[in-house]
Amino acid sequence: MFIVRAIFDLVKTALFVPCYIDQFYPRVGIATLELLEKLGCSVEYPAAQTCCGQPLANAGFEKEALAAYRHFVRTFQDYDYIVAPSGSCTYHVRHHFDVLEQTEAVRKVRAKTLDLAEFLLDVLRVEKLEARFPKKVGLHQSCHGLRGLRLGQGSERVVPPFSKIKTLLEMVEGIVLVEVDFPDECCGFGGTFAVAEEAVSLKMGRDKIEDHRLHGADVITAGDMSCLMHLEGIARRQNDPVKCLHFAEILNCF
Repeated sequence: MFIVRAIFDLVKTALFVPCYIDQFYPRVGIATLELLEKLGCSVEYPAAQTCCGQPLANAGFEKEALAAYRHFVRTFQDYDYIVAPSGSCTYHVRHHFDVLEQTEAVRKVRAKTLDLAEFLLDVLRVEKLEARFPKKVGLHQSCHGLRGLRLGQGSERVVPPFSKIKTLLEMVEGIVLVEVDFPDECCGFGGTFAVAEEAVSLKMGRDKIEDHRLHGADVITAGDMSCLMHLEGIARRQNDPVKCLHFAEILNCF
């Protein structure tokens, strides 16, 4: 059903499900697992996993987050790859676990923790997907994935345009990707920013939804459910019919 260049039966791949997906959007974790298994991966979900520590660190309590960091390393150190449907959590592990003593286990976990889009394109080398999603879809490029993990080029960089998530979405039959006016503008969530600067966050979210609405998007997709949770909440409150789906859900559709 899916075509890839390598079969990963013997590679130990772990699925890391971020807190907000586990609590509010478990369907995204399920879609990610199903997609990876269809691509030939043998995937494990370590039951001992908890948070990567990002919420505490972002709130200024990184010292208190160190226990979560160390637990993450102990939980995932024996895997060849750790895949997360979240650019922000992936970025946090790769770039903020530098405060730990850089043991072999820490270095391995930091290097092998990948966003789902990275894993599909850079490791599995996916070139074709048997997925179908006949909707008009607008892509929101979340800040951590875009500017942290370099999943896209960002308008401030003088490099050829690219987007790893868009590349994957273009493999989906029937999908119509709409081009918005501000494709790499923040949605306003920003974790604690949405709490500390509620009015500014709300205005940014409304502008993001309006940009997609004006271009006819039925669905807004992204690589971070935190951003989509923010946009979905605003859309519901203003009775906007636009839907918010993680790109893993679209790639897993038939």
